[in-house]
Amino acid sequence: MRKILSRLFFASLSLAAMPGHAAMAADAPVNTADLVNQVMQTERAFAKSMETRDHQAFSQFLSEETVFFSTKKVLHGKQEVAAAWKRFYEGPAAPFSWAPETVEVLNSGQLALSTGPVKDPQGKIVATFTSIWRQESPGVWRIIFDKGNDVCDCAKP
Repeated sequence: MRKILSRLFFASLSLAAMPGHAAMAADAPVNTADLVNQVMQTERAFAKSMETRDHQAFSQFLSEETVFFSTKKVLHGKQEVAAAWKRFYEGPAAPFSWAPETVEVLNSGQLALSTGPVKDPQGKIVATFTSIWRQESPGVWRIIFDKGNDVCDCAKP
């Protein structure tokens, strides 16, 4: 029994030392510039789903455990968020649009933040958004947190 346990122990040490092992992959350098570009493109594709009125495409960008913060209620999970946002996809014209201005990615390459303006159909900035993205598999980013904030219309008396 001692020989079997000893062999298993040394076999596991050998696997851990092999290049490409999960423990080693976590320490591998990450090209954050490439990941920033991935997230920027993902956010743009996410916003395009509103422009093209494609609710199904919108839903594909949501993590199963996503959380969206709105002014009235916190939405939990992909199904609840998708159901609540369906109304924004029902008309022929998009009620608003958004685009990323800034994207930052953690050095680990696992989480990213995107933020930018939200515009009404006339192009006026009415809010800003902040989204936290998680890389769920190589090159696949999904939203885990999203928060919109109204902007101050300081010109109003």
